[in-house]
Amino acid sequence: MSENGDRMAGSGVAPGQTAEVEARRREFAELLGEFRRTPVLVPLGDGQALLTADLGGIRFILAFSDEQALARYAVARGESAREWTYQRVLGARLLDVAVPAAGVPCGVALDCADGSEGMVFPPVAGIVPDGAAVDLDDEVRHGGAV
Repeated sequence: MSENGDRMAGSGVAPGQTAEVEARRREFAELLGEFRRTPVLVPLGDGQALLTADLGGIRFILAFSDEQALARYAVARGESAREWTYQRVLGARLLDVAVPAAGVPCGVALDCADGSEGMVFPPVAGIVPDGAAVDLDDEVRHGGAV
């Protein structure tokens, strides 16, 4: 950092914030690992497809940590009287198989009716396979074959 308090060149992070950024990265990596190892509930929509929602040009598969979280979602939608059919799917299978199979930019939204207690797993490198990551250029996503 320069004498006038500029940010570290190229990093976008002031030196005093580096430890906090690294701590948050570790925390997210732990949450991601836990999600990958955990079976979640995925409601089925029309035609028995996984229930999704589109936001900002990205499709999100809706997943819930338990039946209570799914019930909160149903209440928030005003559909609590409806019967909700769901599959139990391992988080890793959603990220590694279902997301790439969507054919469009896709991530996973966990417990989306729970506000800040919910979690979003966007389609970026390190979360989804490189071929489904929107933050990589075409050459990297397709293994150099563009």
